Amino acid sequence: MTDGAGPLVGVRVLEIAGLGPVPFAGMMLADLGAEVLRLERPTGRSVRLVPDTFDVPARGRRTVAIDLKAAGAAELVAQLATRADVLVEGYRPGTCERLGIGPDELLGANPALVYARITGWGQEGPRARLGGHDINYIAVAGALAAIGERGRRPMPPLNLVGDFGGGGLLAVSGILAALIHARATGVGQVVDAAMVDGVSSLLATAHGYRSAGATSDERESNFMDGGSPHYRTYECADGEYVAVGAVEPVFFRALVETLGVDVDPVDQLDRARWPHIESELSRAFEGHTRDEWAEVFSRVDACVSPVLTLAEAANDPQIAARATLVERNGVTQPAPAPRFSATPGAIGVPPRPAGGDTVEALRDWGVEDVDRLLTAGIVSPR
Repeated sequence: MTDGAGPLVGVRVLEIAGLGPVPFAGMMLADLGAEVLRLERPTGRSVRLVPDTFDVPARGRRTVAIDLKAAGAAELVAQLATRADVLVEGYRPGTCERLGIGPDELLGANPALVYARITGWGQEGPRARLGGHDINYIAVAGALAAIGERGRRPMPPLNLVGDFGGGGLLAVSGILAALIHARATGVGQVVDAAMVDGVSSLLATAHGYRSAGATSDERESNFMDGGSPHYRTYECADGEYVAVGAVEPVFFRALVETLGVDVDPVDQLDRARWPHIESELSRAFEGHTRDEWAEVFSRVDACVSPVLTLAEAANDPQIAARATLVERNGVTQPAPAPRFSATPGAIGVPPRPAGGDTVEALRDWGVEDVDRLLTAGIVSPR
């Protein structure tokens, strides 16, 4: 819950707690000023790798513990939905309908509601009712096969591509678009955000290049997948790495001139010369440490950067200058993004335990019979 900051101040969101993209979308909406009420199962999150304090995507909103299977729970959600602008859920298709909180019921209670559904496979299709995680969705969408070293197994890029890029961010963009429409017309709608759709959108350039015959399906053999000497990482004298992204000729020329290697810049796109160029660049980078190269290239416009760990990133001069990472309650975490000149976002309350705000939050949302709901076991305090 933010303190009156951000462009979404005045927007109310119900978040049916889930994993991956759902809490990430909830965090983004809360960071932008929305009042997000998180509805969680009484036992808390189904997967707990860290204590609540460190669950950064859960920041910025209050939490109500609710047994959605209890008699009367659907009526409570419908009541809350009449006071909400947005609802976000991440269950498998048909689950909310069985619980009595599907879009028909809630849009019936609030015709202007934006009902956002985040799934991996979407609401229909042969895999729609199967489980999965980020790695499964990016595998089927074609992203996973493109990531990794040639001749070795594909490597999952954490869960950035499916959960957060292709899921959470896709859902937030859909929510905001539908919210503009609802504010203008009074008509809500369902936002169907499937990670296979979102990942496919992220692959727009890759699909275009492949259709043109400009890229191969073989890993580490293309222009920007580590296959070219001008777009890959290189090991330094200390075993650390630098990242080279000298795509444009002007950057590539600056790179080879700074390194003093036996490379003609005009050969940059000559695939037959790539092994020689890579060998020359590798030999040069092995001559100094990562931080020594970082110092050199801080004065050269050649798109060369040190490869930093998460711990090191917090101390990088650029990250520090923008306060991209901040510390709250002893936890390093990202500042709200993007940034707004007139209505900056803000980090709200720290992550809360399931049910930590049940009584207060429900009363603030206009629910008058909280004591009865507690006695009936529909909701629970911490």
